Amino acid sequence: MRALPTALGLLAATAASAENRIDIVRPDAPELAHYGDHKIGVTTLQFTNRDQIDVVNTEAEGDIARYDRTLTVEVWYPAKDSITPGGTMTAIVRDGVTKATLTGQAARDADPDTSRTFPLVIISHGYPGNRFLMSPLGENLASKGYVVASIDHRDSTYDDQTAFGSTLVNRPWDQRFVIDRMGALEGDLGQIIQSDNIAIIGYSMGGYGALIYAGAGVTQASTEYSWGAPQGLLERNMMGTDSHAQLQDPRVKAFVAFGPWGNNTGFWDADSWSGIEKPLMLIAGSVDDVSIYDAIRGIFDDTKNTRRHLLTFENANHNAGAPMPAPVETYDLPAADGWFPFGHYADAVWDTTRMNNVSQHFVTGYLDLHLKGDEGKAAYFDLVPDGNAAVWSHDDAGNPTDDHTYWKGFRPRSAFGLRFETKSAGE
Repeated sequence: MRALPTALGLLAATAASAENRIDIVRPDAPELAHYGDHKIGVTTLQFTNRDQIDVVNTEAEGDIARYDRTLTVEVWYPAKDSITPGGTMTAIVRDGVTKATLTGQAARDADPDTSRTFPLVIISHGYPGNRFLMSPLGENLASKGYVVASIDHRDSTYDDQTAFGSTLVNRPWDQRFVIDRMGALEGDLGQIIQSDNIAIIGYSMGGYGALIYAGAGVTQASTEYSWGAPQGLLERNMMGTDSHAQLQDPRVKAFVAFGPWGNNTGFWDADSWSGIEKPLMLIAGSVDDVSIYDAIRGIFDDTKNTRRHLLTFENANHNAGAPMPAPVETYDLPAADGWFPFGHYADAVWDTTRMNNVSQHFVTGYLDLHLKGDEGKAAYFDLVPDGNAAVWSHDDAGNPTDDHTYWKGFRPRSAFGLRFETKSAGE
């Protein structure tokens, strides 16, 4: 007779997960992960970059093809207090065919809050991915007073995955183009954007693009890989070229790279890393076997001309901290080429929502510090590196004692499995 309640409980859990909520903040989430005071709107925009190099249709020899490169962008933004929160979004999942319904707090096409202006944040997905892959972070940041533009990178989405060379060449330039177009928007949405106060957040190949944008031009050797871009087209992003110098952008104040790909395959060297002079945060899993964790640590060690942070999820793989929880629609999808669509989002060790919450905490503090000038957030980064070694110690009145070293904003026992390291310029 006890089987019936258990079955009903499982049914209820399945029904709840079918909502694919992107706004879950667990009770053990660190302080800055919680949603902010702003109501949230969301809208879909399209921008077309005319007469661009068409890497996909350019052969090893002959004419270089060109096309109009259209990008779809999902924008989360602070909305007027009078709106009714909540809504859904439809997203293609990893198999490139199946649709999932995502549920969050943002209201579709809600009126923006025009009482003030807000910094702009660009989100750039992996290869493949889409503009919804990091939607928990996008919506969360909008609630705290940011306009967040998440890009569908052409030739690199689940339903439009083509030649890898297109991603290699276009990533930083897509990011630049969307910044330009967001800054030129008219109407109420354009009115609220601080077009000269921007951060770029990238995951995997989005992180690759962000690092190039930040100043790390690629090596000559990487422009010659047979599996890369044809006819030396990647030279557009090469260190020391006039074209790469055009990415220097005083509007962008800070960069965040989740599991950035490229240092594992010789795309950068010491000269490249000398070009990054703006604040950088890296987020990675310690067993990342795609971008390779040691290669990501190499970025942290070698970007000596800036202050940088490295947040590590111990025993997490490439999905550390960036993707949304696996949509329930992926649970039963069959493997293709040895990959289960579910595994594109999930981690074998860590709960995805837990990782999202930790990322939301640190990214919020980082952006508040560098884009809003909130110096009080600096205390959230003055941490003992090993979360396992942090000490929680309070007196009988509940006040921290002298030997209290626990991570600011974290509950007792909730920093286990995490490392947070910082190096200043020159180190």
